[in-house]
Amino acid sequence: MASRLRLGINIDHVATVRNARGGSHPDPLRAARIAADAGADGITAHLREDRRHIRDGDIGRLVEEIALPLNFEMAATEEMVAIALRHRPHAACIVPEKRTEVTTEGGLDVIGGREHLVPVIRRLADAGIRVSLFVDPEPAQLDAAIAVGAPVVELHTGAYCEAAGTEREHELERIRRAAAHAAAIGLECHAGHGLAYDSVGPVAAIPSLVELNIGHFLVGEAIFVGLEAAIRQMRRLMDEARSGAAG
Repeated sequence: MASRLRLGINIDHVATVRNARGGSHPDPLRAARIAADAGADGITAHLREDRRHIRDGDIGRLVEEIALPLNFEMAATEEMVAIALRHRPHAACIVPEKRTEVTTEGGLDVIGGREHLVPVIRRLADAGIRVSLFVDPEPAQLDAAIAVGAPVVELHTGAYCEAAGTEREHELERIRRAAAHAAAIGLECHAGHGLAYDSVGPVAAIPSLVELNIGHFLVGEAIFVGLEAAIRQMRRLMDEARSGAAG
């Protein structure tokens, strides 16, 4: 039987709605608790430089008050390293960050950023934080992740989710090959960005993936069906795809 695929729920856009009017509602911490009850295995939160959604106080509360492990998405800056070292989340996923982007536009350039990334990864790892790198599904970037000392990668699935027809199949095959390569060289492999009900199945069926991180779609779907129901449906689709791949 195939191993159970972990589901991390990104709560950033609960905070986006809260910040639209200020105040404290809706509370990302409440969303994290609902996610736990709905079958999530972890919580993901991205503290951006401009604090457009998750705020500093959210990180502290998530670490202190939620039993699920926190995956702290962060840019490789001194400010974010200091915050990670102060709160010591279970994991830190290093992502590229541009102030003008609406959402993360692509994977980290591990090859070009090697000299900068090595000391950042070392400091986080020395504090007991599991480090992952958010990368495009390219074998060269995975090889570079090993070289800089990262034990985990998260494959950017955005291009796959945005494609259609034969182009989507091409992008899916890139993810399959990258996940297999990651496993072959000793990396734990996750995936995420843009996944929805209609796109999650083929990715969930990839046996070398161990975790998917999903957020924006589920927060949007929650407007219509509620967050718990949206997460449970995603969990069901992932489990069906994984069990079907093993059959």
